[in-house]
Amino acid sequence: MEEHVPVLLREALENLAIKPDGIYVDLTVGRAGHSSAILKQLTTGKLFGFDQDHTALEASKKRLAAISSNFELIDANFAKVRSELEARGIHSVNGILMDLGVSSPQFDEADRGFSYRFEAPLDMRMDADNPLTAAMVVNTYELRELTRVIRDYGDEKHAYEIAKAIVKTRSLTPILTTTQLVDVIKKALPLKELSKKGHPAKQTFQALRIEVNHELEVLTVALNEASGMLAKGGRLVVITFHSGEDRIVKNFFKSVSVVEGSRHGVVSLIPESKDFTVLNNHKVIVPSEQEMLENHRAQSAKMRVLEKK
Repeated sequence: MEEHVPVLLREALENLAIKPDGIYVDLTVGRAGHSSAILKQLTTGKLFGFDQDHTALEASKKRLAAISSNFELIDANFAKVRSELEARGIHSVNGILMDLGVSSPQFDEADRGFSYRFEAPLDMRMDADNPLTAAMVVNTYELRELTRVIRDYGDEKHAYEIAKAIVKTRSLTPILTTTQLVDVIKKALPLKELSKKGHPAKQTFQALRIEVNHELEVLTVALNEASGMLAKGGRLVVITFHSGEDRIVKNFFKSVSVVEGSRHGVVSLIPESKDFTVLNNHKVIVPSEQEMLENHRAQSAKMRVLEKK
């Protein structure tokens, strides 16, 4: 299994501006790539890590315990950050990290169905208790809705052709495995697309994962909850890998840090708050060319940072 390499690690640590006695939260702990580095910088401080992947939590617990006991892992969706922390007597924190990428082990564990590289059931659930699977989306969504998911969540310009091919295929036989779906996608795409660099099913698989896990809806709630937990000078660092995610983060950050008008169409749960500053307002943080060469999963990463005044 390929080890998960945390993206933008140095930049994340720099922008969290970690205090050894501070309280920090990793809302997407995964295999503790970022969390391990944060925990190493704490002395009397404490790290809280969130994840709803039980396998990831077990792996992280072992890794973090080898560093320090100043951490607690919480089995919950990151949208519940406020209620979970307040239940533990924590009402403000010094820094919060959200890395919205899927960890490498999730891609590499064939039975999870996240990867187009392995034969597996079409699952893609981060949380095993989630009733919605990728197979359900593929086999039950109407053509229009399937097109919307693949187009909007996958940035796939051939979304209609792929959705149409899925609907046609499933009318003859259910599409239940990753390899079945990959085959349908390949047949739906023009030859010039198949000859391009990168896997032709990547964007559709991404779209299905986002739909199954309600990632964009949950993200908006989580941003509200997380920003509301920041102490004065505290920072929220968000790493995105998809244009839809980045748009939500960018617009939310603007909505709580600027005065004008409709607040960019984002409904904020922080009434008329202007208590935040976007630290990289004019230039989004992206990986170095060296990091992108060494870690192909870093190529689409973008980091944005919000600070409580």
